[in-house]
Amino acid sequence: MNAFLSPLFAGQTYNPGAFFLIAGPCVVESEAQVMEIAERVSATCKRLAIPYVFKASYRKANRTSAGSFTGIGDEKALTLIQQAGKRFGVPVTTDIHAHEEAALAAPFADILQIPAFLCRQTDLLLAAAATGKVVNVKKGQFVSGEAMKFAVEKIRNAGNNQVILTERGNSFGYQDLIVDYRNIPAMQAHHAPVVMDCTHSLQQPNQSSGVTGGNPQMISTIAKAAIATGADGLFIETHPNPATAKSDGANMLHLDLLEPLLEKLVRLRQAVV
Repeated sequence: MNAFLSPLFAGQTYNPGAFFLIAGPCVVESEAQVMEIAERVSATCKRLAIPYVFKASYRKANRTSAGSFTGIGDEKALTLIQQAGKRFGVPVTTDIHAHEEAALAAPFADILQIPAFLCRQTDLLLAAAATGKVVNVKKGQFVSGEAMKFAVEKIRNAGNNQVILTERGNSFGYQDLIVDYRNIPAMQAHHAPVVMDCTHSLQQPNQSSGVTGGNPQMISTIAKAAIATGADGLFIETHPNPATAKSDGANMLHLDLLEPLLEKLVRLRQAVV
């Protein structure tokens, strides 16, 4: 476990070689939704000794259609994310889309997530770094693993050495993504823990419907390959009923399928470490 991550997981029991999990719904929809997912995933991770970070977006800014759901209100959603972390004893993360959002979200979250399409935005990276929180930068669909060194340098040069990098696939034509697993060791060479986003890497963007598609039946394949490749962590968006989710339902994992998948991944990790 990376030195700056260890304090986040204080109180959680895990094996030294365990991968960590960032998981939760795409966006906060209600208190009931947040607490159900946080409770079930944290219980599973506790049983399997997987360090766990609860994830939910407090607001969705990157919507294809202007009519898509964006959130229940910033302060209400951020408060629910924070409460989930306190109730179940886990760190929490949410994404920010503009530099002024860093100071807004930081009091509620342990990790600030930078969306892939904003990974080169200097003012956003510097604002996140200035909060002193862990900063998780998703690799852009248009960026190589090697080129992510510039994002890392911006944050570290601002005085914050707490950087995570997340792989989420590269653009492949107009309506699909492809995962190049060489990016995992390439980004680990920047001396940052690397996470595999197992759900967004299966997005199918630019659909004529205005709603992003997905390929969730391949989540297990992406996750197993990432563990075999040596990823430090996994990112999985999950929902009790993806068909009714208000955002990214097409590529989320059904909550009932998460526990059996994690059981397989723990066994795989033990085999390859």
